[in-house]
Amino acid sequence: MGKKKKRIDIVYSTNPNYEYEEEETFEQETLEPSEQLLYVSIDRKQRKGKEVTLIEGFVGMKEDLNELSKFLKSSCGVGGTAKDGEIIIQGNFRDKVIELLNKKGYKTKRKGG
Repeated sequence: MGKKKKRIDIVYSTNPNYEYEEEETFEQETLEPSEQLLYVSIDRKQRKGKEVTLIEGFVGMKEDLNELSKFLKSSCGVGGTAKDGEIIIQGNFRDKVIELLNKKGYKTKRKGG
């Protein structure tokens, strides 16, 4: 199987000199904790009424997001996940997560209720 390239707005061209525009995929470098503003909220949508703590607004590489997620999950003693720049912690731990993030140097904002 060949390697597929993600081409933007074109499937095929008969022009032999045509240069395809390709999607650039790159990860943004992780900002310092003091430069980041994280939004912490409680979410129940599409979760059958179960509460999760949602941390949004992280800017950086996946490895750093996963590391922060692992720290928060182990500190709260629960499970969760990190994807698409968000961290999901199972249960209502908004106040504890805000406190932990502030100790690590992150700026936080309480979102909702």
